[in-house]
Amino acid sequence: MEGSGVICSAVDILPTEFAREASQHFGDILSEFVGVLASSKYLEELPMHLRRACIVHGGSLTSLFEYIPRMHNSNLENPSRNLPNIQSEKMKHTTLISLSGHLFDQFLINEALDIIEAAGVSFKLVKFDVGQSTKAMSYSELELPKLSDFPVLQHLPFPVHLLPVNVEISNDQIGADDKALLDKVIDSLASLANPSESHVDSINNVVTLKVGKFKEMMNLEKDNDTKPEAVILILGAGRVCRPAAEFLTSIGSSSSKKWLKSCVNDDFQENTCVKVIVASLFLKDAQEIAEGIPNATAVQLDALNHESLCNYISLVDVVISLLPPSFHCKIASACLQLRKHLVTASYVDDSMSKLDEKAKSSGVTFLCEMGLDPGIDHMMAMKMINQAHVRGGKIKSFTSYCGGLPSPDAANNPIGYKFSWSPAGAIRAGRNPATYKHHGEIKQVDGDSLYDSASKLRIPDFPAFALECLPNRNSLVYGDLYGIGNEASSIFRGTLRYEGSFGEIMGTLARIGIFSTEASPIFENKIRPTYRNFILELLNIHNNILNETEIGEKEIEERIMALGLCKERDTALKTAKTILFLGFLERADIPIFCKCAFDVTCLRMEERLVYSGTEKDMVLLHHEIEVDFPNGRPSEKHRATLLEFGRSDKEEKSYTAMALTVGIPVAIGALLILGKKIKSTGVLRPIDPEIYLPALDILEAYGFKLVEKID
Repeated sequence: MEGSGVICSAVDILPTEFAREASQHFGDILSEFVGVLASSKYLEELPMHLRRACIVHGGSLTSLFEYIPRMHNSNLENPSRNLPNIQSEKMKHTTLISLSGHLFDQFLINEALDIIEAAGVSFKLVKFDVGQSTKAMSYSELELPKLSDFPVLQHLPFPVHLLPVNVEISNDQIGADDKALLDKVIDSLASLANPSESHVDSINNVVTLKVGKFKEMMNLEKDNDTKPEAVILILGAGRVCRPAAEFLTSIGSSSSKKWLKSCVNDDFQENTCVKVIVASLFLKDAQEIAEGIPNATAVQLDALNHESLCNYISLVDVVISLLPPSFHCKIASACLQLRKHLVTASYVDDSMSKLDEKAKSSGVTFLCEMGLDPGIDHMMAMKMINQAHVRGGKIKSFTSYCGGLPSPDAANNPIGYKFSWSPAGAIRAGRNPATYKHHGEIKQVDGDSLYDSASKLRIPDFPAFALECLPNRNSLVYGDLYGIGNEASSIFRGTLRYEGSFGEIMGTLARIGIFSTEASPIFENKIRPTYRNFILELLNIHNNILNETEIGEKEIEERIMALGLCKERDTALKTAKTILFLGFLERADIPIFCKCAFDVTCLRMEERLVYSGTEKDMVLLHHEIEVDFPNGRPSEKHRATLLEFGRSDKEEKSYTAMALTVGIPVAIGALLILGKKIKSTGVLRPIDPEIYLPALDILEAYGFKLVEKID
């Protein structure tokens, strides 16, 4: 068949032995996924729950299930036809490797096959049994050639240690050349598989061997003739990771010389080589980040496995955690244990604050809030405030705005906004109460009114941007943090969105009820509701009000006005357009995992409000302060602005503005610690000159557009 399109095929497996209800149920469940599968050109466009499914795309299975054809091909007559340096016709599989554990439900079989194939060795699948429950383990046996035929295979056991599986190796034709190697392999693997107090020495050997292999991979062993080296562990392989890894591994290159001297002491030499370990729960994610980056190595690591985490932390100088905030305290505890420095981009919470004294007594630095917001916002604010204080001024007013937005050409939907990750967090943030100070009066906005409190905003240096801002949580805490709480009569922090769309539409949608997290009877029926049923129920539209088949944009607009959900007809029209754009009038069934209106809305927004492959995002951060001076000196207005767009490099790899403005600062934090520029220990924020002055210099030298003006 030629041409593009969708081909539907059905296989008759004689389902007449099953109840009709079972067949109907299976069809109903499957139909929920057909629409988005048929309309998606790339796997990246699918929602997360489908990206993890077993799907054939472009002639290949999705990555988590690629072990299926690999294991199938291993039993073909010439299994090694695609592997170099192997004469398959003469090959005798004499080494048996047995793997047991959660091989398939956690997809660890992929990691095992990667290790074997990376060694350039063929394998033959002899046996496998799949566990039939979440607690049951799976078992697999693979036959390999004689180990002495492939010296590189001596490295096989050490990466295997990183997998939570039991490994056994046996030979039926072992020669003298193999015996020493196999004894070493079996001893180390047996120690790992059967740890006990009586095997302490063996376990230590295993760790030593694993570290030895890791050092070989990273080329960490130092010779007298090599450059001085520093090693950084990055935990997490999301979008923020690659800019951070590229920045750090560029240290010592010609491109870094123009700013390196401004941030390091003399004992951190210009030719110091920085190596990076990218660690992720899924090895392929880490490999994608490290690919093409000199001095970067990918490893698989479960950060909740304290022993494995400590093994890696012990090898490095600084740890960067890009994992969710809930992981940070576990990682910080391991860093305390091993006296290693830590950098994060997350807010300092109570649990992290409690580690301050322990970090000080251990002589380590935990640098937090080193991203964009929080991060660059702290640095720009403190530079402005301290400069004013040095000149004898007092801060009369402090205002800060920050937003991650689509670039203007990508703001092509009714609300002028898009999500690069799950929208749940952003929607919840729009329901948080806010507190700020305005001319000495404390103002409070409850969560239900936050969207309606949006106000128009123009930034003098960028008049083409038509913006609006929403109050951002509790601004008063920044008065104490920045040391201006007693002198500033106005303190305000706001979130930026494009004007005339976001606030008023989201506020109207909130009143319709699509953000409600309460259980609804419509989801309790045996028959799943459609998106159309869902929105008509929220709008209280029934056949006695309107003809259900004739409902469209105009009817939705009229209904919104009739229910008093907004005051302006123009807002009602924009909201109706948004409802149609999000697909709420479609007759497709709502997936069974949606239990409330909030779930449905998040799913629709995740599917419809996403960036295409060529679209870019934008970050805009703007501070304004008013400064009063004594002795009749005139007051001043200070402004500082950061504007950054997503970038593409020469190899057509794209970087979001958000990833750059979070990843580069967190990498700078690690560099400042390596260069001994930061002398303070304990839990820190970038609000001290020893941190923010060199960090801002590096950001500018790196190409970030930081504009400062005084009127």
